[in-house]
Amino acid sequence: MGEHFETRCIHGSGEHSFEEQTHAVSFPLYQTATFGHLGLGRSSGFDYTREKNPTRQRLEEIMTELEHGVDTVAFASGMAAVSACFELFSPGDHIICAEDLYGGTNRLLHTISMKNGLQVDFVDTTSLEQIRERLTPATRAIYIETPSNPMMRVTDLRGCAAIAKEHGLLLIADNTFLSPYFQNPIALGADIVIHSGSKFISGHNDTIAGFLTSARQDLADRIRLIAKTTGGMLAPFDCWLAMRGLKTLPIRVERQQQNAREVARWLGAQPGIEQVFYTGLADHPGYALNLSQARGCGSMLSFRTDTVQTAHRILNGVRLITFAESLGGTESLITYPLTQTHPDVPEQMRLRLGITDRLLRLSVGLEHVDDIIADLGQALEG
Repeated sequence: MGEHFETRCIHGSGEHSFEEQTHAVSFPLYQTATFGHLGLGRSSGFDYTREKNPTRQRLEEIMTELEHGVDTVAFASGMAAVSACFELFSPGDHIICAEDLYGGTNRLLHTISMKNGLQVDFVDTTSLEQIRERLTPATRAIYIETPSNPMMRVTDLRGCAAIAKEHGLLLIADNTFLSPYFQNPIALGADIVIHSGSKFISGHNDTIAGFLTSARQDLADRIRLIAKTTGGMLAPFDCWLAMRGLKTLPIRVERQQQNAREVARWLGAQPGIEQVFYTGLADHPGYALNLSQARGCGSMLSFRTDTVQTAHRILNGVRLITFAESLGGTESLITYPLTQTHPDVPEQMRLRLGITDRLLRLSVGLEHVDDIIADLGQALEG
Protein backbone atom coordinates (compact mmCIF):
# COMPACT_ATOMS: atom_id res chain seq x y z
CA MET A 1 0.00 0.00 0.00
CA GLY A 2 1.08 3.58 -0.54
CA GLU A 3 2.93 3.35 -3.84
CA HIS A 4 0.67 5.82 -5.61
CA PHE A 5 -0.14 9.37 -4.55
CA GLU A 6 -3.90 8.79 -4.64
CA THR A 7 -3.59 5.87 -2.22
CA ARG A 8 -1.32 7.76 0.17
CA CYS A 9 -3.80 10.65 0.34
CA ILE A 10 -6.35 8.23 1.76
CA HIS A 11 -4.27 5.77 3.76
CA GLY A 12 -0.84 7.29 4.19
CA SER A 13 1.81 4.59 3.96
CA GLY A 14 -0.27 2.12 5.92
CA GLU A 15 2.30 2.30 8.73
CA HIS A 16 1.65 4.89 11.42
CA SER A 17 3.23 5.74 14.74
CA PHE A 18 -0.17 5.48 16.47
CA GLU A 19 -2.40 2.51 15.76
CA GLU A 20 -6.07 3.36 16.32
CA GLN A 21 -7.48 0.29 18.03
CA THR A 22 -11.03 0.38 16.62
CA HIS A 23 -9.73 0.44 13.04
CA ALA A 24 -12.36 3.05 12.15
CA VAL A 25 -12.40 3.65 8.41
CA SER A 26 -12.61 7.40 9.05
CA PHE A 27 -9.82 8.13 11.51
CA PRO A 28 -11.42 9.28 14.78
CA LEU A 29 -11.57 12.85 15.99
CA TYR A 30 -9.79 12.96 19.34
CA GLN A 31 -11.57 16.08 20.58
CA THR A 32 -9.80 16.35 23.92
CA ALA A 33 -7.59 18.97 25.52
CA THR A 34 -5.65 16.56 27.71
CA PHE A 35 -4.92 12.87 28.24
CA GLY A 36 -4.82 10.83 31.44
CA HIS A 37 -1.57 9.30 32.62
CA LEU A 38 -1.35 5.56 33.08
CA GLY A 39 0.52 6.14 36.31
CA LEU A 40 3.42 8.06 37.75
CA GLY A 41 6.01 8.32 34.99
CA ARG A 42 3.80 6.35 32.61
CA SER A 43 2.37 8.20 29.60
CA SER A 44 0.39 6.88 26.65
CA GLY A 45 2.57 9.09 24.47
CA PHE A 46 -0.09 11.79 24.49
CA ASP A 47 -0.26 14.29 27.34
CA TYR A 48 -1.69 17.60 26.12
CA THR A 49 -3.22 18.42 22.74
CA ARG A 50 -1.13 21.56 22.22
CA GLU A 51 1.89 19.27 22.10
CA LYS A 52 0.47 16.15 20.48
CA ASN A 53 -2.89 14.70 19.46
CA PRO A 54 -3.61 11.44 17.57
CA THR A 55 -5.80 13.14 14.94
CA ARG A 56 -3.20 15.81 14.27
CA GLN A 57 -0.40 13.26 14.26
CA ARG A 58 -2.10 11.17 11.58
CA LEU A 59 -2.63 14.24 9.38
CA GLU A 60 0.98 15.34 9.86
CA GLU A 61 2.30 11.91 8.93
CA ILE A 62 0.29 11.87 5.70
CA MET A 63 1.46 15.38 4.75
CA THR A 64 5.06 14.38 5.47
CA GLU A 65 4.78 11.46 3.05
CA LEU A 66 3.13 13.53 0.34
CA GLU A 67 5.83 16.22 0.52
CA HIS A 68 8.77 13.79 0.80
CA GLY A 69 9.87 15.26 4.15
CA VAL A 70 10.92 13.90 7.53
CA ASP A 71 8.26 15.67 9.60
CA THR A 72 5.31 18.06 9.29
CA VAL A 73 3.78 20.36 11.89
CA ALA A 74 0.15 21.41 11.44
CA PHE A 75 -0.69 24.98 12.46
CA ALA A 76 -3.89 26.92 13.10
CA SER A 77 -3.49 28.86 9.83
CA GLY A 78 -1.13 29.36 6.95
CA MET A 79 0.09 32.57 8.56
CA ALA A 80 0.72 30.76 11.85
CA ALA A 81 2.94 28.38 9.88
CA VAL A 82 4.78 31.24 8.16
CA SER A 83 5.22 33.05 11.49
CA ALA A 84 6.69 29.92 13.08
CA CYS A 85 9.03 29.53 10.13
CA PHE A 86 10.51 32.99 10.65
CA GLU A 87 11.04 32.19 14.34
CA LEU A 88 13.91 29.99 13.14
CA PHE A 89 15.96 33.16 12.65
CA SER A 90 17.63 35.64 14.98
CA PRO A 91 17.95 39.46 15.00
CA GLY A 92 20.45 40.51 12.37
CA ASP A 93 19.81 37.51 10.11
CA HIS A 94 19.20 38.37 6.47
CA ILE A 95 16.45 36.75 4.37
CA ILE A 96 16.10 37.04 0.59
CA CYS A 97 12.39 36.95 -0.27
CA ALA A 98 10.49 36.84 -3.50
CA GLU A 99 8.95 40.25 -4.11
CA ASP A 100 5.72 38.73 -5.41
CA LEU A 101 4.31 37.14 -2.26
CA TYR A 102 0.97 36.64 -0.59
CA GLY A 103 0.11 39.99 0.99
CA GLY A 104 -0.15 38.49 4.49
CA THR A 105 3.43 37.24 4.29
CA ASN A 106 4.58 40.64 3.07
CA ARG A 107 2.71 42.28 5.96
CA LEU A 108 4.27 39.89 8.48
CA LEU A 109 7.75 40.66 7.22
CA HIS A 110 7.24 44.43 7.24
CA THR A 111 5.37 44.77 10.54
CA ILE A 112 6.70 41.91 12.70
CA SER A 113 9.88 40.32 11.36
CA MET A 114 11.72 43.55 10.58
CA LYS A 115 10.63 44.99 13.94
CA ASN A 116 12.19 41.96 15.57
CA GLY A 117 15.50 42.56 13.84
CA LEU A 118 15.38 40.47 10.67
CA GLN A 119 16.85 42.04 7.56
CA VAL A 120 14.74 41.34 4.47
CA ASP A 121 15.45 42.01 0.81
CA PHE A 122 12.64 41.57 -1.72
CA VAL A 123 13.87 40.52 -5.15
CA ASP A 124 12.57 39.07 -8.39
CA THR A 125 13.48 35.46 -7.64
CA THR A 126 12.79 34.43 -11.23
CA SER A 127 16.29 35.87 -11.75
CA LEU A 128 18.93 33.73 -10.03
CA GLU A 129 21.40 36.51 -10.71
CA GLN A 130 19.35 38.96 -8.63
CA ILE A 131 19.37 36.46 -5.76
CA ARG A 132 23.15 36.14 -5.96
CA GLU A 133 23.56 39.91 -6.02
CA ARG A 134 21.70 40.27 -2.70
CA LEU A 135 23.70 37.66 -0.78
CA THR A 136 25.51 38.97 2.29
CA PRO A 137 27.51 37.30 5.08
CA ALA A 138 24.34 37.56 7.21
CA THR A 139 22.07 35.82 4.69
CA ARG A 140 20.42 32.75 6.18
CA ALA A 141 17.58 31.83 3.84
CA ILE A 142 15.85 32.24 0.48
CA TYR A 143 12.05 32.38 0.69
CA ILE A 144 9.97 31.85 -2.44
CA GLU A 145 6.50 31.10 -3.77
CA THR A 146 6.22 29.31 -7.09
CA PRO A 147 3.92 30.02 -8.81
CA SER A 148 3.69 33.30 -6.95
CA ASN A 149 0.66 35.12 -5.59
CA PRO A 150 -0.88 36.87 -7.49
CA MET A 151 1.29 37.34 -10.60
CA MET A 152 1.96 33.63 -11.20
CA ARG A 153 5.73 34.03 -11.52
CA VAL A 154 7.73 30.79 -11.66
CA THR A 155 10.98 30.50 -9.70
CA ASP A 156 13.64 27.91 -10.49
CA LEU A 157 13.55 25.57 -7.50
CA ARG A 158 16.66 23.64 -8.50
CA GLY A 159 18.58 26.85 -9.18
CA CYS A 160 17.60 28.34 -5.83
CA ALA A 161 18.51 25.08 -4.08
CA ALA A 162 21.95 25.15 -5.69
CA ILE A 163 22.56 28.70 -4.45
CA ALA A 164 21.30 27.79 -0.99
CA LYS A 165 23.53 24.73 -0.76
CA GLU A 166 26.58 26.63 -2.02
CA HIS A 167 26.18 29.30 0.66
CA GLY A 168 24.80 27.23 3.53
CA LEU A 169 21.33 28.77 3.39
CA LEU A 170 17.84 27.40 3.91
CA LEU A 171 15.52 27.28 0.93
CA ILE A 172 11.91 27.80 2.02
CA ALA A 173 9.20 27.25 -0.59
CA ASP A 174 5.51 28.05 -0.32
CA ASN A 175 3.81 25.29 -2.32
CA THR A 176 0.20 26.37 -1.69
CA PHE A 177 -0.76 27.08 -5.31
CA LEU A 178 0.25 23.68 -6.71
CA SER A 179 -0.17 21.36 -3.69
CA PRO A 180 2.00 18.26 -3.22
CA TYR A 181 0.07 16.58 -6.02
CA PHE A 182 1.62 18.79 -8.69
CA GLN A 183 4.92 19.84 -7.08
CA ASN A 184 7.35 18.61 -4.41
CA PRO A 185 9.94 21.29 -3.59
CA ILE A 186 11.85 19.08 -1.12
CA ALA A 187 12.54 16.59 -3.92
CA LEU A 188 14.15 19.50 -5.80
CA GLY A 189 16.31 20.69 -2.91
CA ALA A 190 14.10 22.81 -0.63
CA ASP A 191 14.60 22.54 3.14
CA ILE A 192 11.13 23.64 4.26
CA VAL A 193 7.81 23.55 2.43
CA ILE A 194 4.88 25.74 3.50
CA HIS A 195 1.20 25.22 2.79
CA SER A 196 -1.83 27.23 3.60
CA GLY A 197 -3.85 24.11 4.30
CA SER A 198 -7.05 26.13 4.05
CA LYS A 199 -6.66 25.96 0.29
CA PHE A 200 -6.17 22.84 -1.86
CA ILE A 201 -5.27 20.51 1.03
CA SER A 202 -8.60 20.94 2.83
CA GLY A 203 -10.29 21.88 -0.42
CA HIS A 204 -13.80 22.78 0.72
CA ASN A 205 -13.53 26.37 1.99
CA ASP A 206 -14.58 25.17 5.43
CA THR A 207 -11.47 25.30 7.62
CA ILE A 208 -8.27 27.26 8.24
CA ALA A 209 -4.95 25.41 8.49
CA GLY A 210 -1.24 25.66 7.79
CA PHE A 211 1.67 23.23 7.44
CA LEU A 212 5.45 23.28 7.66
CA THR A 213 7.19 20.21 6.26
CA SER A 214 10.90 19.81 6.96
CA ALA A 215 13.51 18.00 4.91
CA ARG A 216 15.90 17.59 7.86
CA GLN A 217 15.40 16.28 11.36
CA ASP A 218 17.25 19.16 13.03
CA LEU A 219 14.87 21.65 11.39
CA ALA A 220 11.90 19.49 12.29
CA ASP A 221 12.95 19.42 15.95
CA ARG A 222 13.34 23.20 16.07
CA ILE A 223 9.96 23.78 14.43
CA ARG A 224 8.25 21.40 16.86
CA LEU A 225 9.78 23.27 19.78
CA ILE A 226 8.61 26.61 18.33
CA ALA A 227 5.10 25.23 17.80
CA LYS A 228 4.93 23.74 21.29
CA THR A 229 6.17 26.99 22.83
CA THR A 230 4.11 29.51 20.87
CA GLY A 231 1.00 27.32 20.74
CA GLY A 232 -0.35 27.94 17.25
CA MET A 233 -1.30 24.32 16.69
CA LEU A 234 -4.15 23.04 14.51
CA ALA A 235 -7.17 21.95 16.56
CA PRO A 236 -8.29 18.31 16.33
CA PHE A 237 -11.54 19.00 14.47
CA ASP A 238 -9.73 21.08 11.84
CA CYS A 239 -7.18 18.28 11.50
CA TRP A 240 -10.03 15.87 10.85
CA LEU A 241 -11.50 18.20 8.21
CA ALA A 242 -8.11 18.55 6.52
CA MET A 243 -7.66 14.76 6.47
CA ARG A 244 -11.10 14.38 4.94
CA GLY A 245 -10.19 16.94 2.28
CA LEU A 246 -6.89 15.25 1.47
CA LYS A 247 -8.68 12.05 0.46
CA THR A 248 -10.04 13.75 -2.67
CA LEU A 249 -7.07 16.06 -3.40
CA PRO A 250 -5.89 14.31 -6.59
CA ILE A 251 -9.28 14.10 -8.28
CA ARG A 252 -10.18 17.66 -7.25
CA VAL A 253 -7.03 19.36 -8.49
CA GLU A 254 -7.00 17.42 -11.76
CA ARG A 255 -10.50 18.60 -12.63
CA GLN A 256 -9.81 22.13 -11.41
CA GLN A 257 -6.72 22.27 -13.62
CA GLN A 258 -8.71 21.02 -16.60
CA ASN A 259 -11.29 23.75 -16.00
CA ALA A 260 -8.62 26.42 -15.50
CA ARG A 261 -6.96 25.67 -18.84
CA GLU A 262 -10.24 26.22 -20.66
CA VAL A 263 -11.10 29.34 -18.68
CA ALA A 264 -7.63 30.83 -19.30
CA ARG A 265 -7.87 30.26 -23.03
CA TRP A 266 -11.37 31.72 -23.14
CA LEU A 267 -10.36 34.81 -21.14
CA GLY A 268 -7.42 35.42 -23.45
CA ALA A 269 -9.77 35.76 -26.42
CA GLN A 270 -12.22 38.21 -24.81
CA PRO A 271 -12.48 41.92 -25.52
CA GLY A 272 -11.85 43.76 -22.29
CA ILE A 273 -9.23 41.28 -21.07
CA GLU A 274 -5.75 42.69 -21.64
CA GLN A 275 -3.56 39.85 -20.31
CA VAL A 276 -3.96 36.45 -18.66
CA PHE A 277 -1.36 35.13 -16.20
CA TYR A 278 -1.54 31.33 -16.10
CA THR A 279 1.41 28.97 -16.10
CA GLY A 280 -0.53 26.51 -18.25
CA LEU A 281 -0.48 28.87 -21.24
CA ALA A 282 2.43 28.29 -23.62
CA ASP A 283 3.13 32.03 -23.85
CA HIS A 284 3.64 32.37 -20.09
CA PRO A 285 7.33 33.22 -19.49
CA GLY A 286 7.58 30.49 -16.84
CA TYR A 287 5.74 27.81 -18.83
CA ALA A 288 8.76 25.63 -19.69
CA LEU A 289 10.36 26.02 -16.27
CA ASN A 290 7.15 25.05 -14.52
CA LEU A 291 6.88 21.96 -16.72
CA SER A 292 10.44 20.99 -15.76
CA GLN A 293 9.82 21.10 -12.00
CA ALA A 294 6.10 20.44 -11.56
CA ARG A 295 3.64 17.84 -12.81
CA GLY A 296 0.96 20.38 -13.63
CA CYS A 297 0.02 24.03 -13.68
CA GLY A 298 -2.86 24.01 -11.20
CA SER A 299 -6.01 26.10 -11.25
CA MET A 300 -4.89 29.57 -10.15
CA LEU A 301 -4.80 32.40 -12.66
CA SER A 302 -4.86 36.17 -12.70
CA PHE A 303 -5.90 38.53 -15.45
CA ARG A 304 -5.72 42.22 -16.23
CA THR A 305 -8.70 44.06 -17.66
CA ASP A 306 -8.58 46.97 -20.09
CA THR A 307 -10.09 49.43 -17.61
CA VAL A 308 -10.90 49.62 -13.91
CA GLN A 309 -14.56 49.84 -14.89
CA THR A 310 -14.33 46.43 -16.56
CA ALA A 311 -12.71 44.96 -13.45
CA HIS A 312 -15.45 46.36 -11.23
CA ARG A 313 -18.15 45.19 -13.63
CA ILE A 314 -16.86 41.62 -13.39
CA LEU A 315 -16.60 41.71 -9.60
CA ASN A 316 -20.09 43.11 -9.22
CA GLY A 317 -21.59 40.95 -11.96
CA VAL A 318 -20.53 37.39 -11.18
CA ARG A 319 -23.36 35.21 -9.92
CA LEU A 320 -22.01 31.64 -9.85
CA ILE A 321 -18.43 32.61 -8.99
CA THR A 322 -18.10 34.05 -5.50
CA PHE A 323 -16.35 37.40 -4.99
CA ALA A 324 -14.27 36.39 -1.97
CA GLU A 325 -10.78 35.91 -0.61
CA SER A 326 -9.09 32.50 -0.46
CA LEU A 327 -8.64 29.83 -3.11
CA GLY A 328 -8.33 26.14 -3.79
CA GLY A 329 -11.82 25.05 -2.74
CA THR A 330 -14.58 23.32 -4.64
CA GLU A 331 -16.23 26.69 -5.38
CA SER A 332 -14.74 29.15 -7.87
CA LEU A 333 -13.63 32.36 -6.16
CA ILE A 334 -12.65 35.68 -7.70
CA THR A 335 -10.47 38.08 -5.72
CA TYR A 336 -9.43 41.72 -6.04
CA PRO A 337 -5.81 41.64 -4.80
CA LEU A 338 -5.59 45.42 -4.53
CA THR A 339 -8.14 45.59 -1.72
CA GLN A 340 -8.38 42.01 -0.43
CA THR A 341 -5.11 40.07 -0.33
CA HIS A 342 -2.42 42.69 -1.02
CA PRO A 343 -3.56 46.09 0.36
CA ASP A 344 -0.67 46.20 2.85
CA VAL A 345 2.02 45.69 0.22
CA PRO A 346 3.89 49.00 -0.21
CA GLU A 347 2.36 50.90 -3.12
CA GLN A 348 5.62 51.25 -5.04
CA MET A 349 6.17 47.48 -4.91
CA ARG A 350 2.54 46.80 -5.84
CA LEU A 351 2.73 48.98 -8.92
CA ARG A 352 6.06 47.50 -9.99
CA LEU A 353 4.59 44.01 -9.77
CA GLY A 354 1.43 44.97 -11.65
CA ILE A 355 -1.00 44.62 -8.74
CA THR A 356 -3.22 47.45 -9.90
CA ASP A 357 -6.93 48.30 -9.86
CA ARG A 358 -7.30 46.29 -13.09
CA LEU A 359 -5.91 42.98 -11.78
CA LEU A 360 -8.23 40.13 -10.78
CA ARG A 361 -7.29 36.70 -9.39
CA LEU A 362 -9.41 33.63 -10.10
CA SER A 363 -9.39 30.31 -8.27
CA VAL A 364 -11.14 27.94 -10.66
CA GLY A 365 -13.37 25.43 -8.90
CA LEU A 366 -15.23 22.24 -9.67
CA GLU A 367 -18.36 23.67 -11.27
CA HIS A 368 -18.93 22.66 -14.88
CA VAL A 369 -16.50 24.70 -16.96
CA ASP A 370 -19.27 25.87 -19.31
CA ASP A 371 -21.09 27.41 -16.34
CA ILE A 372 -17.92 29.15 -15.10
CA ILE A 373 -17.29 30.62 -18.54
CA ALA A 374 -20.91 31.62 -18.97
CA ASP A 375 -20.82 33.46 -15.65
CA LEU A 376 -17.67 35.35 -16.60
CA GLY A 377 -19.21 36.15 -19.98
CA GLN A 378 -22.39 37.64 -18.59
CA ALA A 379 -20.38 39.62 -16.01
CA LEU A 380 -18.12 41.02 -18.73
CA GLU A 381 -21.11 42.08 -20.79
CA GLY A 382 -22.70 43.75 -17.80
